[in-house]
Amino acid sequence: MLETISVTVDPRGVATLTLNRPEKHNAMSAQMIRELTQAAVQLGSDGTVRVVVLTGAGKSFCAGGDLGWMQDQMAADPQTRFVEARKLAEMLQALNVMPKPLIGALQGNAFGGGVGLAAVCDVAIGVETLKMGLTETRLGLIPATIGPYVVARMGAARARRVFMSARLFDAAEAVDLGLLAKTVSAEDMADAVEAEVEPYLSCAPGAVASAKALVHGLGPRVDDPVIDQTIRALVARWETDEAHEGISAFFDKRKPVWNS
Repeated sequence: MLETISVTVDPRGVATLTLNRPEKHNAMSAQMIRELTQAAVQLGSDGTVRVVVLTGAGKSFCAGGDLGWMQDQMAADPQTRFVEARKLAEMLQALNVMPKPLIGALQGNAFGGGVGLAAVCDVAIGVETLKMGLTETRLGLIPATIGPYVVARMGAARARRVFMSARLFDAAEAVDLGLLAKTVSAEDMADAVEAEVEPYLSCAPGAVASAKALVHGLGPRVDDPVIDQTIRALVARWETDEAHEGISAFFDKRKPVWNS
């Protein structure tokens, strides 16, 4: 039984994959990471599914990694950290290579890993009031496992504007950065998503899957060596004094030493 996400499929084969921890701003816990991976595999192999829409319940699309999950990683041994980081990386890659069009409907803010989820979508639409940000460096961490997808979507030059500074940016800048295709009002979101969905229903599903695979093959490579590099980078960063200080400061509701 799914507890942190929900999946529905309409008679046309349009699946809606909803992050469903609204009370936690849809932050990604270990369970959500596992359930998202399972959903990506199942939807990708379901011949009745033509298109997948990724969205969130509540006010936020995704606040990133669940801080309780991060705290667990800080207390874990290096091997456990490596295993958990790989689960996160494999979830992102499962969504990225899913042989169905993936349309992001960002009904609210996206931070950290939430930006990564937007980046693995084939197209992402956001409400015009949302905020986004790669906020990891505020905690002494880095946007490691999401990094290949974010850089592939933005390009290195645009990524450097926001990848290291942790500054927040609005929906208009997210379009300029390439993260969002367009912004709409909350009232117009359903129509905007439908406009993206409808053309696929007249396309050959196998051709769509092959075309998506070709795009991945022609674009920046996100393969096993790249994913392993990001996992090592994240695990190494978790072991630093800065990461321990950043996570501790968050839970202590104080500023970290570099922001005092």
